[in-house]
Amino acid sequence: MNQASNKGTAVVTGASTGIGALYAERLAERGYDVILVARNRERLDALAARLTDETGRSFEVVTADLGTTEGVRRVEDILRTDSSITMLVNNAGVGATATLADSDADKMDAMISLNVVALTRLTKAVVPGLIARGTGTIVNISSIVGVYPELLNGVYGGTKAFVLAFTQSLHHELKDKGVTVQAVLPGATSTEFWDIAGTAVEHLPASIVMSASDMVNAALAGLDQGELITIPSLPEQADWNVYEAARQTLAPNLSRDKPAARYGV
Repeated sequence: MNQASNKGTAVVTGASTGIGALYAERLAERGYDVILVARNRERLDALAARLTDETGRSFEVVTADLGTTEGVRRVEDILRTDSSITMLVNNAGVGATATLADSDADKMDAMISLNVVALTRLTKAVVPGLIARGTGTIVNISSIVGVYPELLNGVYGGTKAFVLAFTQSLHHELKDKGVTVQAVLPGATSTEFWDIAGTAVEHLPASIVMSASDMVNAALAGLDQGELITIPSLPEQADWNVYEAARQTLAPNLSRDKPAARYGV
């Protein structure tokens, strides 16, 4: 039982299994009460019952399909009105492995709606309250395909690149307002994601697949260390710093009054 300090309430989306369920467990162990959000009520109830017994924290179950307007609005209302909320983990998402030519357009549209639109709206709903309270944390689960989109389906990579850029912009906006922001970029992780995406995880080389437990533990360690961008598999944070420094070097020349000389304009 964990009756340690109360850190407020964490909202975790996609919480019924895998990464989301592990975030819920780890955050409860750290002293958060947790609002579990997902579509599968049976799984959520079972998880809430188990974690209540194991951690002594309070768990609330919210059944919502974040791929629908109704589901998003239900969670938005909670994020706007519950003043106990100090953390949002935007974990809900779906992926794909097929090429664009072999993809279903409606499924791609649904992917964008869940991975981009829902995440954006939920974040927008929680931010004013966190700013007003002067404290809080937003964790956005992106992916390594956000910086390496050639690996999987391009629409999926595009949605995760959005999550990365959105998080970087949020950090710029909120860094002086007491709100911590983090983007987590997992590589291949052993969850149900792969079955839904269209490629069984068993078909991937074992050397590139991380357990969900290790991924979440590393992500939380990165949060503790103050990382804006956490890539659990990356051996040296300095490598990301070089990447980011190169991006920043471009900034002064991205918008000028004349085209570059090489274009001969």
